[in-house]
Amino acid sequence: MAAPAACTRFSDNYDLKEELGKGAFSVVRRCVQKSTGLEFAAKIINTKKLSARDFQKLEREARICRKLQHPNIVRLHDSIQEEHFHYLVFDLVTGGELFEDIVAREFYSEADASHCIQQILESVHHCHSNGVVHRDLKPENLLLASKAKGAAVKLADFGLAIEVPGDQQAWFGFAGTPGYLSPEVLKKEPYGKPVDIWACGVILYILLVGYPPFWDEDQHRLYAQIKIGAYDYPSPEWDTVTAEAKSLINEMLTVNPSKRITASEALKHPWICQRERVASMVHRQETVDCLKKFNARRKLKGAILTTMLATRNFSSRSIITKKGDGSQVKESTDSSTTLEDDDIKARKQEIIKMTEQLIEAINTGEYEAYTKICDPHLTAFEPEALGNLVEGMDFHKFYFDNGKNCKALNTTILNPHVHLMGDEAACIAYVRLTQYMDKQGQAHTHQSEETRVWHKRDNKWQNVHFHRSSVTPPFAMK
Repeated sequence: MAAPAACTRFSDNYDLKEELGKGAFSVVRRCVQKSTGLEFAAKIINTKKLSARDFQKLEREARICRKLQHPNIVRLHDSIQEEHFHYLVFDLVTGGELFEDIVAREFYSEADASHCIQQILESVHHCHSNGVVHRDLKPENLLLASKAKGAAVKLADFGLAIEVPGDQQAWFGFAGTPGYLSPEVLKKEPYGKPVDIWACGVILYILLVGYPPFWDEDQHRLYAQIKIGAYDYPSPEWDTVTAEAKSLINEMLTVNPSKRITASEALKHPWICQRERVASMVHRQETVDCLKKFNARRKLKGAILTTMLATRNFSSRSIITKKGDGSQVKESTDSSTTLEDDDIKARKQEIIKMTEQLIEAINTGEYEAYTKICDPHLTAFEPEALGNLVEGMDFHKFYFDNGKNCKALNTTILNPHVHLMGDEAACIAYVRLTQYMDKQGQAHTHQSEETRVWHKRDNKWQNVHFHRSSVTPPFAMK
């Protein structure tokens, strides 16, 4: 379905109000429809900043959202394309996140968890019936229609959703959020609608005890757990959960996707459709207490982790050199690799390249080049600042003005790890080896561990913060 013609202007039909949220290329604002006085949420995308691939993703999201009309899905009401902006007009949902609401309730039981997952499953069933796989089911995307008691749960954010007709299985790319990824995605096997059911199983587990079934600070160990479905029901918190609730989780968290329960089948499970008779009505205070901690942890992590992960050799820690190696190049041209994967890889390489340019400016003592790459209000933690956080360029300028006594200097970046945070922010961590000659002509090597935060402004990357672990010689500063 084509978007309305460009001559249809958003401002002819809607009045814009206050800002509700912000994304990398978009802002969400409350708006009022002039003809009816009804309130909506307008996602305003700056299309000037979008790449061709980003534009394809936007069109896919709008096309998918237009297909979906269900009481448990945030509905798209309008899609307006103008010269430099695209407007997506959605339901205005004012109840906040489901998980935040639960911890504020005075009473919360297994039966309440059953009602929550039923609404989530209804939304997933509608998606699957319309040939749509969400791919990013998680607490952040489960919202409440309003602050009213008993308000409907609404599934939001179809930015990673794909169209999958029937029971088709294929490799659609590595996408999702770590703790909710299915075994088949982690194994890079063909996948389809069952990935959403696996995520529902993870969500239901959390709804019942307030913590996830798979957890490890080390992502590789976390993925190893998920691949074999290594979860359990520890005492005492699971002792008070009914056998029927556990049986539904087991059918959702089935490693083999062909044997996993479907949304339609899950809705017919006794714990869902006969909850008054089957689900416990006892208040679960321990769950609420655990869920408070879980919410706090994920809010903190949400600030530094990207939703969409796309790596190739994530089962082994490979060292990436500046030029890359043959297997990396070969893999990037593999027909099973999606454009989304390539897009992420290219952006990560861009961050590595910018970091190399910054270090080159330091090595050659080019202060002007350094200032172009850094934000004027750059903040830094480094040993030279004696534990203090320094802001601005003056502290760094001192070393450029007084560190020009080195003739031979070479820097190597080892093991760069890039985390993309949306489209306009990134963090890189790496080991920096600096080789230099002293005044006596002796060669030395110095090592430091660095983390740099990058932000894209006006289509240009700038270093906004860095942290260095150990003292480097004055000429190799920053």
